[in-house]
Amino acid sequence: MNTKLKCLLLDDELPGLTYLKMLCEQVPELEIVKTFNNPEKLLAEIPNLDFDLLISDIEMPGIDGLHLAEMLDNKLVIFCTAYKEYAAEAFNIDAVDYITKPVKLERLQKAISKALERFDKPDAAKKFIQLNTDKGKTLLYFNQILYIKTAVGDSRDKTVLLTDGSLLNLKNVKFDTLLQELPEADFCRVNKKEIVAVKAIKFFNHNEIVLHHQEKEGKNSALILSETYRAEFLKRVKL
Repeated sequence: MNTKLKCLLLDDELPGLTYLKMLCEQVPELEIVKTFNNPEKLLAEIPNLDFDLLISDIEMPGIDGLHLAEMLDNKLVIFCTAYKEYAAEAFNIDAVDYITKPVKLERLQKAISKALERFDKPDAAKKFIQLNTDKGKTLLYFNQILYIKTAVGDSRDKTVLLTDGSLLNLKNVKFDTLLQELPEADFCRVNKKEIVAVKAIKFFNHNEIVLHHQEKEGKNSALILSETYRAEFLKRVKL
């Protein structure tokens, strides 16, 4: 693959920006267009910059990285931050990846690989599936899904947890049908009753997956990782 991503770097702390630039210069797939230590200056120059990817800190004076990313039109974003608590918000705005500092080269390269995969997908790639719900037909966008589970009332139905925290009840649809439509790299079945979006995962071990999503009592949602699906799951999260 000869694709090079034209990249902007943003960190309000100069030592962090210098270190990030040094790491990025070691990634052959990156071409650094410009570095910034002020988000407002970057925003002012956006109309004159040709770039594909922004690698940005989050907590900065003026405009934070999350709000800045929302202002960018069809640009890929990777966050590098010392704070773990913004991960759910980052993925809600469809960030490519979320790296916690100190950034390591291997971890950065993994994030760039994800960015390249998304960049190389044609614009016409399917982004949603049309399904029946208990309220009528819906267009279920893949980037809005956190997990899908068998509905409590009727096992033929499926309940979807969306990134905004709402639930959607899909009528009479099989997991096999959903898995055929969902992007293979982004979703994985973890047991007989649940499919999870890879981006929703916060922690996992041999038997359990903990999500970024928090339930009403403030506890993170957790899913069982069954032996039947463990090998495929581990292979998926290592991509």
